[in-house]
Amino acid sequence: MKKKLISVFFGIYILLGVLGFFVVTYVGSHLLENQLEKSISSDMYQTAHRIAKSDLVSHSITSSDMEEIQNNLSLATGNDTIIWIINSNGQLILSTRKDISPDHPIDLDGFNPASWGSNYYQIGNFYGYFPEARLSTIAPIIEDMNIKGYVAVHYLMSDLYQSRSGLLWIIQLLYIITYLVAAALFLWYSRYIRRPLREITKGASEFANGNLSYQIPLDSENEMGYLAKNLNYMADKLNRSGEYQRQFISNISHDFRSPLTSIKGYIEAMIDGTIPVEMQEKYLKIISYETERLEKLTRGLLTLNELDIQKRMLNIQPFDINGVIKATAASFEGSCTSRNILLELILSGKELLAQADMEQIQQVLYNLLSNAIKFSPDNSTITIETTEKNGKIFVSVKDHGIGIPKASIHKIWERFYKIDRSRGKDQKGTGLGLAIVKEIINAHGQHINVISTEGIGTEFILYDPLPGQEVRNAGYLCEKCEAKIAATPQEVCGFVKKYAELGTEEKNSLRRRRRAAYGKPYAADAVADFVLKTLDGLDHN
Repeated sequence: MKKKLISVFFGIYILLGVLGFFVVTYVGSHLLENQLEKSISSDMYQTAHRIAKSDLVSHSITSSDMEEIQNNLSLATGNDTIIWIINSNGQLILSTRKDISPDHPIDLDGFNPASWGSNYYQIGNFYGYFPEARLSTIAPIIEDMNIKGYVAVHYLMSDLYQSRSGLLWIIQLLYIITYLVAAALFLWYSRYIRRPLREITKGASEFANGNLSYQIPLDSENEMGYLAKNLNYMADKLNRSGEYQRQFISNISHDFRSPLTSIKGYIEAMIDGTIPVEMQEKYLKIISYETERLEKLTRGLLTLNELDIQKRMLNIQPFDINGVIKATAASFEGSCTSRNILLELILSGKELLAQADMEQIQQVLYNLLSNAIKFSPDNSTITIETTEKNGKIFVSVKDHGIGIPKASIHKIWERFYKIDRSRGKDQKGTGLGLAIVKEIINAHGQHINVISTEGIGTEFILYDPLPGQEVRNAGYLCEKCEAKIAATPQEVCGFVKKYAELGTEEKNSLRRRRRAAYGKPYAADAVADFVLKTLDGLDHN
């Protein structure tokens, strides 16, 4: 296909070159001819006018001795020019190319200077005298306010055509040289861009064959380099996404296979009598336990799937977060009592309004409390605290459990990730609880921090703007950007958080999308980019 396109292009280029050559030849010929006519006729008229005004011609036009005039005129003319003197009767009395005397003039049939009008030159055989076409001009000889005759100057048109052909050949030569130089430059440039195109094509082929780790080796600062960088970035994102999917499937398979294997084994053992009737109740409890694990895992996957699909469909409304915390804590009363774990609530005021999706925030609190209870020792305390500062609500869930290893803190938000210690202590864990928390927090445009020390405990801190705060901030952005924001304030805040975690190339891509959206209703990512650029002290361009 590439060779075909190049061949077609060169075919078109050659065709246009040939057509251009003929156009240049035709148009140039006419333009040169007109220009030469005007230039030569102007010089001829000035010559005729100068001769007509000379004292020698004006005083001797009627004399019988014209030899001196003829000699002088012959010296003033070249081989291509003929000068005549015509009397007032329209008779040729002197020529630089023929012996003519005033006593034997030659009649010019139809000679009428008045018919020339405003034209100072004509092309033809000059009243039938010349056998070939000539460029002719005349100037009157005036003495004592009377026209005594005319000076006529004649130039051979074939000589003009010859001059035109010489100039036209130079133009054609320049055109051919320019055409060939342009072709050479195109060939050079095609080779210049062909190499990056080959690299990009090879990279696309590698990506299509599944080799997403391949990197296109182009680092130029032009369009090709930019395309290669974006393709490399795309491949890297797809590769990471593929790795994540493979890991995701592997984790699901592992977490489903273990309880299913146990359930199947115990049921078969009970069917074939390996497990006696008196012991079946014990193993039925184990089967129920494993079934609960499967149910919990399935419920977590469904929750994550709903969050992936409906992360932008939040039911944002003000609600009393202190009341939600109390209700959530009450649901763990039984498990905490059995282990003598105290849930300490330190709440700011009787009522503290938050702006979020209440059900999803309740899910966050439930997962955090469940996680804290799971890893807290018996006879310990879990503290839940709310505070208000700088227009934000801060919620803290702090336990005194085993803590999280420093190397694992950044991994705890990953789906199916479990600290090895937790795998041995809590076999019912799915590794989805904190992943669900992270997805909900990100969907709200909020932020959550974790502080943990092994052997001391863990604290999760999340914050939520007060009702109306995000709206006021969004209005400010709208005013600064001189554009309408086509996004909810929560989406904007979510993208601000996302932006802060991006790499350089991702940030640049986000900036380009913002610039493309300028003058239009801003999407959430565009507004987020403006926020971060403003915070960084960068120009809004």
